[in-house]
Amino acid sequence: MPPQVKEAFKNVDLILHAGDIYQLSVLDELEQIAPVLAARGNGDTKLPPDPRIKESQVLTLDGMSLGMTHSVEYPEPPWCTIEKAMEREFGGPVEIIVSGDTHVAIVESYKGILIINPGSPTLPNGMYQLGTVGLLEISAGRVEARIIQLR
Repeated sequence: MPPQVKEAFKNVDLILHAGDIYQLSVLDELEQIAPVLAARGNGDTKLPPDPRIKESQVLTLDGMSLGMTHSVEYPEPPWCTIEKAMEREFGGPVEIIVSGDTHVAIVESYKGILIINPGSPTLPNGMYQLGTVGLLEISAGRVEARIIQLR
């Protein structure tokens, strides 16, 4: 893991990994910073079972509902609305969606839902190079998300 990731996450309370973990040692390293929850990515088919990893995670953080899964079709394709995707992945609506499949960093609001893809610290846009992580702050009903370019 690049040392820039540790620096970016040094004061966080929880780390969410949206999949394509490849090695459990990545979660172990991240867990030295803060507790970790992860979604199983399409690159994680050979990972052994681990209690930190689920197909999707649904959390309530400071009163806000957050769903994390590896892949949510966004922008919304004609064959699957965001509402259908939330039902399939999370069992119903959430206020925040975190996904990672494309490795392309975004923070956007769509239909009142905050959509976050943190990109990838080591494989952004499918290229091996230093990339991005996302920071999400939830406090008193306010949500702020931003992408950090690692340098």
